[in-house]
Amino acid sequence: MNLHELVIDSAGRHPDRPAVTSPAGYLTYRELDALADALAHRLRRLGVRRGDRVLIWADKSAAAVAAMQAVLRLGAAYVPQPAGTPLDRVSVVARDCSACAVFTTTDRLGLLADVPSLDLADEPAPARAAPVNEPVDPDDLAYILYTSGSTGAPKGVCISHRNARAFVDWAVGMLGAGPDDRFSNHAPFTFDLSVLDLYAAFAAGASVHLIAAELSYAPVQLVDLLHRERITVWYSVPSVLVLMMRDGGLLERPAPERLRAVLFAGEPFPISGVRRLADWTGARLMNLYGPTETNVCTAHTVGPADLGRDRPVPIGAAVCGNKVWAVTDTGEVAGPGGEGELVVDGPTVMLGYFGHPAQSGPYGTGDIVRVLPDGAFDYVGRRDHMVKVRGHRVELGDVEAALNTHPEVEDCAVVVIGDGIEARLTAFIVPKPGFAPGVLGLKRHSAQRLPRYLVADDMRLVHELPRTSNGKVDRRALAARRTSS
Repeated sequence: MNLHELVIDSAGRHPDRPAVTSPAGYLTYRELDALADALAHRLRRLGVRRGDRVLIWADKSAAAVAAMQAVLRLGAAYVPQPAGTPLDRVSVVARDCSACAVFTTTDRLGLLADVPSLDLADEPAPARAAPVNEPVDPDDLAYILYTSGSTGAPKGVCISHRNARAFVDWAVGMLGAGPDDRFSNHAPFTFDLSVLDLYAAFAAGASVHLIAAELSYAPVQLVDLLHRERITVWYSVPSVLVLMMRDGGLLERPAPERLRAVLFAGEPFPISGVRRLADWTGARLMNLYGPTETNVCTAHTVGPADLGRDRPVPIGAAVCGNKVWAVTDTGEVAGPGGEGELVVDGPTVMLGYFGHPAQSGPYGTGDIVRVLPDGAFDYVGRRDHMVKVRGHRVELGDVEAALNTHPEVEDCAVVVIGDGIEARLTAFIVPKPGFAPGVLGLKRHSAQRLPRYLVADDMRLVHELPRTSNGKVDRRALAARRTSS
């Protein structure tokens, strides 16, 4: 069963159950199925066929989800772009993937030269159109997720139906997902976290609740939504959960009785935040790991022993049928206690980058991990976050992990400012509400846990850390700060 057939199947089993809820209302599975068919016919009239690429340049909505399904039903691949993405950027993506059509909003119709555009309105499903379900192979392209472009020209990560289903099937089984579940959808559709939200829900006949982009970092509204929509499965980057705890009053309200799983991924979760979350809810807490190129390839369920650590919880062991291992600088497989780059081989590894040679063999993630005694992994940091400062090799993640254990620190990020002999480790510290930790105390705390050369030279208190559109720390923006915020 391919991705779009999950909705077709649930429409047959749960026709009147809400499938997608957005601020504008909701669509039942019957309505979502009908709207997807109607949109597929519009695409077909434009000449869209199997193997083509279709942009979806719009805000999150039930209609945007139906458009994704419509593209898949024709055997084509969808390429999501948020409504706020600048025209120049969308034009680059459209050219790179040779898009043959774009679903967008009324105000953007015709903006992409040479790409036919269709108006995507969040309207009730039309009368039943003839079903559309073109045959596709599991290894056919399903969607393309473009990288943020922070390191240069954006690359389109190509994901097949088989890639996505390996992850979705694992997630459904791991969660024991069923029709009564209510999944949150915090991540943008361009971020691979959204794949679980949407397709695990569809596979189980559950509902998914779309969180509008303008509410992504509105902590009070997010906490209200968690309670109001009776969410059972929450999935987001850790920084959002930290924000909800710090500024949204999450911990001041009783944990929702129906909340049974809180999943987080995308960046290390400061251990102090995990402890507070575990004290607040009896829901299962899980750390999921994997770059866009592999989706989730390892996972770890938080247990009591994890809460006594000074470091973030492990990223765990291989999942989704993958094999993972760590390769040292000398090319050897790292054993327990050793460190190396995490390498992934298996069904979730991407087809490749669009327009580039196909991915062949195992994929090197660029992430450095430490092998634990049981064969699972601790995340150490990015290979490109390993820097040299005054002759010493410094892993920024080690510096951050030590600072995050300070009782008055909510979150932090460390960057290198300056070059050569002038290079300095600079820590940007988000204090817990009501606290203002002093520089000397922070340095003393670090010195008790780290070699002297790993103690940050500068400590700067900030209200919050700048974030990319995916919610990860924007280290370039931090490095550009030459004065305290």
